Amino acid sequence: MIKNILHIIKIAAVSALIAGTAVSCLEKYPGSSIPEKDAMKTFSDAEQHNLGIYASLKSSALYSGSLTLLPDIQADLVMATLTNANPYDGIWNWDIRPTNENIEAVYGSLYAVIGNCNFFLEKVGDVKATLTDEDQLDMLEHYTAEAHAIRALCYSELIKCFCEAYPASGNDADDEAAKSLKGVVLRTKYSEPEPVRRASLYDSYQLVLDDLQKAEELFDDGDDDPSESELDEYNSYYITPAAVYAIRARVALYMRDWDDAIKYSTYVINNKAYELCTNVVDPTTGYSEIDSIWGFDTGSEIIWRIGFTPTSYGGALGTVFLNLTRDFTYTYPDYVPAEWVLGLYSQSDYRYLAYFATPSNNPVGFSYEIPVPLLVKYWGNQTFISGYQLYHVCMPKPLRLAEQYLIRAEANYWNGDTGKATTDLTTLSQSRLAGSVTVSSGDAGLETISNERVKELYMEGFRLNDLKRWHKGFERTPNSYSQVEGYDLEVSADDPLFVWPIPQHEIEAPGSDIEGNDSNNR
Repeated sequence: MIKNILHIIKIAAVSALIAGTAVSCLEKYPGSSIPEKDAMKTFSDAEQHNLGIYASLKSSALYSGSLTLLPDIQADLVMATLTNANPYDGIWNWDIRPTNENIEAVYGSLYAVIGNCNFFLEKVGDVKATLTDEDQLDMLEHYTAEAHAIRALCYSELIKCFCEAYPASGNDADDEAAKSLKGVVLRTKYSEPEPVRRASLYDSYQLVLDDLQKAEELFDDGDDDPSESELDEYNSYYITPAAVYAIRARVALYMRDWDDAIKYSTYVINNKAYELCTNVVDPTTGYSEIDSIWGFDTGSEIIWRIGFTPTSYGGALGTVFLNLTRDFTYTYPDYVPAEWVLGLYSQSDYRYLAYFATPSNNPVGFSYEIPVPLLVKYWGNQTFISGYQLYHVCMPKPLRLAEQYLIRAEANYWNGDTGKATTDLTTLSQSRLAGSVTVSSGDAGLETISNERVKELYMEGFRLNDLKRWHKGFERTPNSYSQVEGYDLEVSADDPLFVWPIPQHEIEAPGSDIEGNDSNNR
């Protein structure tokens, strides 16, 4: 009971985080008015620094903004409108330079969170040595687990954006080849200097796996069933054991470790704390369960969400799709859904109703017609809107149960078990009232998996990496309401910009030995 109370106090507490400044993103560490030698000496200090890690995840460069939007805008999921205001214009046009501010912000913000985690992990041992209260010691282990898991997640995002896909020999991972590919700069220390050079892709992923293993061990409550923990609950604002398993399943998929992807996604799917949302009306909101995920940021399938309040939030995910706040009368979308995406949904699919709405219901302020539905998935938290007229702000939900079904289905497909893949995709699809799904072998089966991922995870930041790891290009189809530049883009699977360039200032920073990507040389 005391553990739950301490978690409630943790979430309710006010956290302040001030980032330090230096030449390189890699040198940005947390700072405060307290001298470093005196910082984080008590349990209360540790709790505040733990909260600071979560506060840094609110950045609009991360899950409430660029990290989520850029990969899908760069790919084939949206079309830029004819008179858009040019947000992310270089991303949309595949004119991505090492000086792109959005790319720099993603890179820097991820390393800032990593710096916060490193600070906590370096200091936590000293705090632990002062404690005798068993409940506080238990909570300190949980906080340490969270820091390891969040650091692992951030490194996995850096790898996803700035590294090539994990290599394969046939369908299986090729670890030896991964040892010769560039990974990311690995920083695990706060005070001690470390080489400013990129590790191999293999070693980069090994750090992620090591951190997740440490988190799993620190969360271990002695229960033999990994699908049960008293810490697991839906709508959690903090990392729990199930969140660690969810991250590990995703990483295993990216590393082409199909057995581990199945193993860890199964831990989450079998966890009784979570269940897929349906169209049943949620009595607390008056919305369907699926609508409530996006309209109220609540749902039984949300494993972890980043906590926003109307006075403490990050970016506004829905702005570029709606821009209602220009006059609070008309919408001015910068991007609208690609027609091929809309065509994937059946008429009964409840996600279509939750994600999209016709312009007649949300009139567009442009002088020309927008004949396709607009994306309203990120219209905004209804409580924020009704109480504060704060539109287009949603709590990011980086981990949902639905993704775990998609992970397990794809891993089973690659393992040759299309029957189990069919079962998982059908379970997910039927929860959305979209009927059954059949996964065949070969290219047709992968196309089915691709389409199901688009339908469920639309504009949640997965598409570019999916195409990269499947080694698939794409082509946009021109239309009358889209910006001409980029609307007929055709991208080959080998295009170097599937891997983002390392920010130029990181390469040129004093003492840096960082190599760029092929995309740095375009």
